[in-house]
Amino acid sequence: MSRSRESRTADPLSEVIALLRPRTVFSKVISGAGRWAVRYSAYGQPSFSVVLEGSCRLAVDGQRPLTLEAGDFVLMPATPGFTMSGFQPATPVRMNPKASAVPPSGEIRHGTRGGRPDVRMLGGYFVFDSPDAALLVSLLPALVHVRDVARLAVLVQLVADETRQIRAGRDLVLARLVEVLLVEALRSTSEGADASPGLLRGLADARLAPAIRQMHAHVARSWTIGELAKAAGLSRSAFFERFARTVGLPPMEYLLAWRMAVAKDLLAREDVGLAEVASRVGYGSASSFSTAFSRHVGQSPSLYARQAG
Repeated sequence: MSRSRESRTADPLSEVIALLRPRTVFSKVISGAGRWAVRYSAYGQPSFSVVLEGSCRLAVDGQRPLTLEAGDFVLMPATPGFTMSGFQPATPVRMNPKASAVPPSGEIRHGTRGGRPDVRMLGGYFVFDSPDAALLVSLLPALVHVRDVARLAVLVQLVADETRQIRAGRDLVLARLVEVLLVEALRSTSEGADASPGLLRGLADARLAPAIRQMHAHVARSWTIGELAKAAGLSRSAFFERFARTVGLPPMEYLLAWRMAVAKDLLAREDVGLAEVASRVGYGSASSFSTAFSRHVGQSPSLYARQAG
């Protein structure tokens, strides 16, 4: 984020993922056979799973139940409560999503213990280190379900292999792998008209995408609704209504939120002064930026920078 944003084509999705700063925490192999069901409470952190073989049922709170099959990939950027089960009725067993104990076999088994499982999957969770994680995650879909994308299966397997071995550069490799995994999963998602509002849905809109990319590419510009509407080829009122409905935020509120996310990232760097941060995110003076930042974040830029440092 330290390079000039004016000199390159904006990729809003990649920028959001970069600011989220994901890092892997844990992954494990899970299998089930016969009558089985497990219930996980909401824990808010991102989680993923890929079905290695067989099939099972996934019921995520607030979403339609899914049948997962071999090759399916599921990503939940802010994991809500969910139940995973076989296809026979069973009383769900409550599970701790952060439990890290794995049996000597290296596989957690649900239902019938012996024999071939009905499903085997690799599941895991990680965290976002960004102080703006809640805002940025709100721009992503609540549930991503991708079918038969070989690249995702390969990436998840690489994440699993790296987490199980202590090798030089492990943390750096994991950080990069998870970033690629997130981008690959999100851009593989087909956003339908009934999808929840967010950045992906906005980028999938042929009219809104140019305006969103312009905001990211020229974050310091003094944008007006009229200029953004022109980039979208819409009237001001049509642009405002369509943007708010599709992205989930009015355009200027989205721009302000993005500017503050970029400002937080810059303030955490020791080599960027307050005046430069203000200039990079579109404010004519450090004082006007400080006022806007304090109102939006709830603390002054200097205090935030000290705490972040």
